[in-house]
Amino acid sequence: MRGWHTDRDMQATIRIQPDDLSGDATRRLIAFHLAGMLDTSPPESVHALDIDALRDPAVSFWSAWVHEDVAGIGALKAIDTERGELKSMRVDDRYRGFGVGRALLRHIMADARARGMTSLWLETGSTEEFLPAQRLYESEGFTPCGPFGDYALDPFSIFMTRAL
Repeated sequence: MRGWHTDRDMQATIRIQPDDLSGDATRRLIAFHLAGMLDTSPPESVHALDIDALRDPAVSFWSAWVHEDVAGIGALKAIDTERGELKSMRVDDRYRGFGVGRALLRHIMADARARGMTSLWLETGSTEEFLPAQRLYESEGFTPCGPFGDYALDPFSIFMTRAL
């Protein structure tokens, strides 16, 4: 990748900012994310949000940038005043393994804490393609739980939560 020599150099260049979903690069990564979800799970098991759903007032959306590239995206959906749901986490394939996902996750957790939320929840896939995401969430303190909110048991889903 351009201009860095170590993972630490890369992490120092990650810039996370609120995103209004209007940029072409952000929209492309969201479309890529949705297509990937549909490639790995049946449609009824895909819970990723499209652009219109990400514009819901209950959702805050961020993009992670490395130099002039959108390297990742992530969102926080307020379930209520105390609980939030992590949504639409995706790192561009070119930036996987450089800490972009962890930086986004930590940013979203800090934002949720600042809002007074006491727990975060998430749904992710259960197939092999989702192992890196599962490992990231576990390494940041998320533990398996049952379905929450409107979710139902689904062999293609794993549910996780953590206290903030």
